[in-house]
Amino acid sequence: MTPNEIKAALGSGLLSFPVTHFDGNGAFQQDSYQKHIDWLAGFDAPVLFAAGGTGEFFSLTPSEIPTIVQAAKESAGKTAIVSGCGYGTEMAVEIAQSVQKVGADGILLLPHYLIDAPQEGLFEHVKKVCQSVDFGVMVYNRDNAVLQPDTLARLCDECPNLIGFKDGTGDIGLVRQITAKMGDRLTYLGGMPTAELFAEAYLGAGFTTYSSAVFNFVPALANKFYNALRAGDRATCEDILKGFFYPFMDLRSRRKGYAVSAIKAGVRLVGFDAGTVRSPLSDLTPEEEQILQQIIDANPV
Repeated sequence: MTPNEIKAALGSGLLSFPVTHFDGNGAFQQDSYQKHIDWLAGFDAPVLFAAGGTGEFFSLTPSEIPTIVQAAKESAGKTAIVSGCGYGTEMAVEIAQSVQKVGADGILLLPHYLIDAPQEGLFEHVKKVCQSVDFGVMVYNRDNAVLQPDTLARLCDECPNLIGFKDGTGDIGLVRQITAKMGDRLTYLGGMPTAELFAEAYLGAGFTTYSSAVFNFVPALANKFYNALRAGDRATCEDILKGFFYPFMDLRSRRKGYAVSAIKAGVRLVGFDAGTVRSPLSDLTPEEEQILQQIIDANPV
């Protein structure tokens, strides 16, 4: 896809980040992963993000990432695949170029590793990654990589293939400045953990869409919520929030890292052999998996 084509796809519907499947030895399990991608591609998500945050990008080796992306591309049909990308500038360039070679439709540039950086450093980092590839790039604003509106505007001027902005700060004041300043130059994606809890506020701030982690295991429910939100059907949204998302939030909040671990547990519970999370994350306890099963069962679509 061209940068403008992936930009349009990103803004056309609900998005999701599939978990990465591992076998009993902790290695990438391609067969199960591709079955899961094929299943997800049958629902209404125009773009899936392979090897992203929910896909445990932070625990993958750089050489594993293009393998995972290629597997996703082979199984996704017409659904576009955007790859996770990150770490230091040189490593991010290598990852970006490696996934472009295997057919990724774009990258999501996650925060660089460990250290805080000034705006000029962030500018040079994003610029170098963008200019190393031909496809579309989306930046992820969170933690130690928070771009200010003026910095983002300079990047938009310098990098025609910078086509998207994902926010994980929850700072509605900042993101509203960005959407007002950049207008339709970018596609805007809400990226807080369990994004449905913040979706109404983000859409009100000018965001285009959001990514749903729970789409991994309850895609029909995720789409029902998204469609109700877009239709202004507040009653349906509140029913789903109270019946599913708030109980899920309580479970997710029990331990650090459960924003990923609980999603992978859900994928296992609906019948996919996704394996366990890699360290430094920990899996849900058996009792917590039972709670998650009860939440899923209580919310049929």
